[in-house]
Order: sequence, then structure tokens, then C-alpha cells
Amino acid sequence: MSDFDIENIYAQIADDLRSTGLSIIENAVDPKIIQALNARIASLEEDTFQTAGIGRQSDHEKNAQIRRDKIRWLERGNAQEAGYLDAMDELKNYLNRRLFMGLFSYESHFAHYEEGAFYKKHLDAFKGKANRVLTTVFYLNDDWQDKDGGELVIYQAEDHDKELCRVVPKQGTLVTFLSDEFPHEVLPANKSRYSIAGWFRINASTAAHIDPPR
Repeated sequence: MSDFDIENIYAQIADDLRSTGLSIIENAVDPKIIQALNARIASLEEDTFQTAGIGRQSDHEKNAQIRRDKIRWLERGNAQEAGYLDAMDELKNYLNRRLFMGLFSYESHFAHYEEGAFYKKHLDAFKGKANRVLTTVFYLNDDWQDKDGGELVIYQAEDHDKELCRVVPKQGTLVTFLSDEFPHEVLPANKSRYSIAGWFRINASTAAHIDPPR
């Protein structure tokens, strides 16, 4: 990684989280890891992706009104996937050193949004539920254009009805934010769209020390 300054990227994420609770960084992951992830996706059969659900709901019709992405969990046993998981472990360790967050584990899955797929506005965690602390979204879409849709819409932490920003799902962009602060949604995609959604967790008995944005 001699030409890829990961230390500065992690430092920027930490600074952003400390100041606003939200970080959006382009070209945030080593291109070699991105290449491996794209090769992995290309090798997977579509039937290995499962229709995503909402919590513990088993009502597939209701789920489809909220989200229509398909997912496949990343596993460390696959070398192509392990490179990304290793990078997230490094980010976890860096944030723990800088922000004393007490992050303990990380889980993530590929998300495939077929044409027309979306995910309505939601929070990834709720106050008092000390599980998911930080959300990450990483994009794997080369040459994505504005007309292709599928933007991530993030709403304000202090007013969940006011839009804060939109993120075009361009390859290499990493979004990191406090899971219980920022509602977000994925607008309908106009063509096939891939990302990796992930969550840093803490132990149930551990509280994150970072102050939420106000």
C-alpha cells in the first residue's frame, strides 16, 4: 500500500465522526481490495444472494414494501472478502485508539439493488440498544452516473424529516456514520447496483464514548 495513504483516510474518518458523526470519503479503500471484491461478485451466482428482511419479520410482502435489495454476508474464509474485512478491522482499531469507542466486532454483507430496487428511510439502531454503533456503506459501482439513481439519502440527526445530503454510489466511496443518529434511505436504482453494508458493534456492557453530534 505504498501509494495508498490509509492512515490519513482513517484519520479523516475519525475527525469527521468526532465533529459531525458522519464521514463521506471517496477513494477510501485500496484499489487492490476493490478489484478483488469486484472479481468476487462476478464469480457469485445470483441465487447466492438472499432477499433481505426487516428485523425478525417473516412477512415477505410487507418487507418488499420497505426494501427490495438482496444480500450475501461476507466471510473471512474467502480471501477476496477477507481483504475488505481486514481493512475494516484496521479502521476499528484506529477508531478505538482515537475516539475510545470500544468497538468490538464488525459484520457486513454485499447488497445488490436490481433495477427498481430501493430501501425506505430507516435507522440502523435505536437509542438504548447498544449493539450497532457505527454503520459503514462502501460502493462498488464503476462509472456510475447521476442518471443511474440509487443515491443514499441521509437525513439530519436533529430533524429526521430534513434531508442532510445525498451520496452517489460511486466505486470507492465509503460512508461511515453513527447508527442511531442518522436516518437514511436508498432511492430506486435505474440499473444494477452493488455495495457493502456493515456495522461495528460494541459489547452489551460497553458504552461508546464518542459524543453524538448536536
